[in-house]
Amino acid sequence: MKEEIQKTIEVLKSGGIILYPTDTVWGLGCDATNESAVAKIFEIKQRSDAKSLITIVSSDGMLQRCVEEVPELAWDIMDLATKPTTIIYDNAKNLAQNVIANDGSIGIRLIKEGFAHQLVHKFNKPIISTSANISGEPTPTNFDEISTVIKSKVNLIIDNQFDTGKGTSSSILKLANNGEIKVLRN
Repeated sequence: MKEEIQKTIEVLKSGGIILYPTDTVWGLGCDATNESAVAKIFEIKQRSDAKSLITIVSSDGMLQRCVEEVPELAWDIMDLATKPTTIIYDNAKNLAQNVIANDGSIGIRLIKEGFAHQLVHKFNKPIISTSANISGEPTPTNFDEISTVIKSKVNLIIDNQFDTGKGTSSSILKLANNGEIKVLRN
């Protein structure tokens, strides 16, 4: 895994796009602080940049570097969640502008194990994690369901042996700094 992670980090540093296994489904990823790399993801997915993308982090500290404030309730949700959970936070910071939603929010999932965790930890920056499909098409639940069009447009495809994902998308909660919670995807 060490060699695969090092090779992947080189691609990320150069602004490249990766196809990689996350804790949920296979994802398209790039350096979440690189605006031109993020633009490539929108282009590959044929997705409007009015819709923001999910970002993954590997530690509490990295999460805190991406948002102005992590509400106390967010820590409880992350501790108690029984499945991968993405939380949308107010007031994103230190990320590419085109990752941040028009209202200043950002969807972030803290990953604690597996290939994606190791990758983000070693890269020491947040990474985009969006499903590996054209916008509007079904989310592939495994590598074999990813279209050849998607596969042909990335700079690096991670070895399938590192796939330990659940094959289902994460829950998505919007958590406002005032304590209001909205379930966007269960």
